[in-house]
Amino acid sequence: MLFSSAALLLLGATARAQDTAVSGRCATPDTVVFAGATRTGDASIRAASGLEPGSVNYRTLQRAIKDIYATGQYDDVAASCELSNGKAALTITVKERPLLGSVDVTGPDRLSRNSVRDKVDLLVGKPVDPSQVAHSVKRIDSLYQAAGYYLARVKPETTLVDGQINLLFRIDEGRRLAVSGVRVEGNHTVPGKAVVGAMATKPEGFFWWRKGDLDNDKFAADVSEKIPGLFGSKGFIDAQVLQDTVIVDAARGKANIGIKVAEGPRYRVGSFEVTGNRHFSSEDLQRFYPFGDQPTTLTGAVKGLIRVGRGNDDKDYFDQSAWDDATRRVGEAYANEGYIYANVRPVVDRQKVGKDSVPTVNLRWEIDEKTPAIVNRVEILGNDITNESCIRNQIFVVPGDVFRRDALLRSYQGIGNLGFFETPLPAPDTKPANENGDVDIIFHVKEKRTGNVNFGASVGQGAGIGGFIGFDQPNLFGMCKKGSLNWQFGQYINDFSLTYSDPFIRESQFSGTVTAYHSMTRYYVSDVGRQTRVGGQLQIGFPLMGSRFSRLFASYGAEKVSYGGTGLVSQINCNVVTCARSTVGLTFDHDTRVGLPFPTSGGHQTFGTQVNGLFGGATYNRFTTDLRHYATLAQFGGGALGTDPIVMMLGLSVRAGAVYGDPGGFYISQKFSMGGVQYGEQLRGYPEFSITPQGFIPQTSQTNATAQSFGSAFYSNSVELGLRISQQIYLDAFYDAGNIWARPQDFNPTRLFRGVGFGGSIVTPLGPLGIDWGYGLDRNSNGVSPNAWEMHFKLGQIF
Repeated sequence: MLFSSAALLLLGATARAQDTAVSGRCATPDTVVFAGATRTGDASIRAASGLEPGSVNYRTLQRAIKDIYATGQYDDVAASCELSNGKAALTITVKERPLLGSVDVTGPDRLSRNSVRDKVDLLVGKPVDPSQVAHSVKRIDSLYQAAGYYLARVKPETTLVDGQINLLFRIDEGRRLAVSGVRVEGNHTVPGKAVVGAMATKPEGFFWWRKGDLDNDKFAADVSEKIPGLFGSKGFIDAQVLQDTVIVDAARGKANIGIKVAEGPRYRVGSFEVTGNRHFSSEDLQRFYPFGDQPTTLTGAVKGLIRVGRGNDDKDYFDQSAWDDATRRVGEAYANEGYIYANVRPVVDRQKVGKDSVPTVNLRWEIDEKTPAIVNRVEILGNDITNESCIRNQIFVVPGDVFRRDALLRSYQGIGNLGFFETPLPAPDTKPANENGDVDIIFHVKEKRTGNVNFGASVGQGAGIGGFIGFDQPNLFGMCKKGSLNWQFGQYINDFSLTYSDPFIRESQFSGTVTAYHSMTRYYVSDVGRQTRVGGQLQIGFPLMGSRFSRLFASYGAEKVSYGGTGLVSQINCNVVTCARSTVGLTFDHDTRVGLPFPTSGGHQTFGTQVNGLFGGATYNRFTTDLRHYATLAQFGGGALGTDPIVMMLGLSVRAGAVYGDPGGFYISQKFSMGGVQYGEQLRGYPEFSITPQGFIPQTSQTNATAQSFGSAFYSNSVELGLRISQQIYLDAFYDAGNIWARPQDFNPTRLFRGVGFGGSIVTPLGPLGIDWGYGLDRNSNGVSPNAWEMHFKLGQIF
C-alpha cells in the first residue's frame, strides 16, 4: 500500500485527554494502566511517562504524554479514566509507529546516487519519524540547490510490507536554472559587459553551447574572486561586491542575477623598492617588476597579438593580478636557488594625500631570505616493474645539492616523458628532513602497461595467405631498454625487422642501438612502387660536455636495395646504378621537450651528417638539420604539479637538408621530395610530390612521383598555434613554407611555397593519428590555380 509524504506526516495525532482524567475522582487514580504496546513493554512506557497512582493534575498528564511522544516510538498517545467499584483507573493507550524496513533513492543522474543517499538520515529497523522524513527531503533539496538544480523535486513514497514501511525517495532532477540576464549596478568606469565577461556565470545565448546554467559554486567564485580580480586589474583595488541576488522564476526555469558593486578610487603606480634582499641584487629583482617600461619578449608579443589574458588599458594604473604574479615569480626565483623558505611579502601602500589628489600606491617587496635548503634524500615509490636506476637517470635533484625548484620540475617532467607511468604523475612530496631546514623529496609513480604483442593471419588478392607476428616493448626487463620485432610473411611477402636499444649501457651514460632488417615495402602513394631493403645499423651515443640534454651519436650501417613491381622504382636498374651502400654517420641531438607526445615547452635540435661510400657502394654525403622550439602561451586550469591542464602553445620549426654526390639507386630515400605528410618532407596544403625543383605541379589529381620530383636540397619551416586539451588530444592551426632544389647551390629562401590550415591529433595504441586540412597559398602554375584545399591523414607523425 502506497502513502504520499503528506499522508506520512499525518500519521502523528495529538493526545486526547478527557476532562474526567484530571477532575473529580480521576484526579487521584488508584492505578495507572498502559495499553496498545506490542513491541515495547509497559515498563518502558511507565518509565518514560513518570506517572504513579495518586494525585494527577492536567500539567502532569500533559508532560507525561509529551515524554512518551519524545521516545519516537508512537504515533498516537491517548489518556482516559475508568471508574469501577468506587476505584479510578488512569489508562494511557498508545499506537506504535511502524518500523522502517528499507530506504532507497531513485532518479539521481546529474548528481551521484551515493551523495543523495547520504542525505537521508534514517535508520533501518527504527520507527519511522515523519519529521525526520521531512528533514531528509529538505537536505536532498539543499544538495540539489547547491549544485544549481533549483527545479529538483523530491517525493517520498512508502510501501507497507509485513508491518514494516519501505521508504523510497523519488527524485525528479529537472534541469539547472538558466541565467536569462545579469544586471550590474554601481560600476562607473568598468563596463558591465566587461564584468559579465570576467564571470564564469554567463546568460544563456542563441547557440547551444551557451546554456547559461547556474552553478552556485561558480557563482560564489565570481562574487568573491573573479569580479574583484577584474576591478583590481584595472586599478580599483578597493572595489567590493556589495550585494548579489538571484531571482528565481521556477515556473519558467529562469534566473536573473543582480550584482551591486562599489568601485572605489582608481590607483596609479607610485614608487617601488625592495628590502631585505641579499642573495639577489635589487637590479636582479627589478626584472620581475611588472610596471613601467619593460622589454617585450617573443612570447609576450604573441600573447598580445592573440589577446590572451587581460591586459591593462593604461600601464600607469596599478594591476593587482600582475603584481601578484610578479611576487610569485620572485618567490620561484628564490626557490630555484634553494631558498624554499624565503618569504616575499608584497606591500601595497595606498596614498591619498588630499581631496583632489590622485590616489597612488607605493609598492614594496619585503624579503626574508632565510637559509637555503639542502636535499637530504630522494626516494621513488610505486615502481614495481621499472628499475630505480632507470628513473634516477631522469632526476636532476641530488642529495647534498642545494634544492632548486626548477630542477625538481625538470625531474618531474623527465619521469613523465619516459612514458612508463600513468600521467599526470602525482606531485612530488617535499618534506622537512631535520631542524636545519633540509628536505626529503619523494616521487610517486604508478606503472602502466607498456608494449604489445600481436599476431594473426591474413589473406588477400596479390598477397596470398600470410601472417604476422609483432612485439614492441619500450621498457624491456624494466630497465628502459627498447626492443621490437616485427615479421610479416606469406606467399608473396616477407618483411622482417629487429631492433634493440639500451639507453644506459651497463648503467653508464653511453647508449647503443642495433637494428637489422629485411623489409619489402610497397608504396601506393603516387605510385612509387615496391622496394626491398636488407641491412643493419649500429649506433653508439654518449653525453656531450656533461650535458643531460645533449648527446652525440656515431653510427655505421650497411644496406642493399632491390626494386620490383610497377611504378617509379621499377625504372631503377641495379645492374647500371649502385644499389648498395655503407654509411658512417654523426648526429648531434639536444632535447629539452616537455609534455610528450605533444610538447608544450622546450625544444629539440638535431644536426646530422652521413658519409656514404667509404667502404664501397654509392658515394655521396648527406647533411640534415631539424630545429624545433615550443613555448607555453596560456594555461587553463591545473596549475599545480600532478594536474593535466589545457595548454595553448606556440611551436616553431626549421628543417633543411642537402645531398652532395650521386646516391645512385638510393635517390628515392636519400634525396628529398616535398608535399603532403605521408612520404617526403611535410608541406601541408599540397599533394604528395607536387613540389618539385621545377616548381608546383598543377595536375594534382594526376600527380605521380618521377625522378624529377626529387631534389638534392630542401628547406621548410612551420609555425603552429596548438591547443593541447590532454596528453591524448591536440588541436592546432599552422603555417608551413618550403621548397626543394635540384642542387644545394640553387638554394633560394625567397621562393617558398606556403600553406595554412588547421588540424588535430589523437593518441591511439598505434601511435598518434592525425588529420590536417591545408590551404595552399601558392598553387599557381601558368595562371592555373586548382582547388587549394587539401586533406591530409597521418599516423605516427607529430608536428
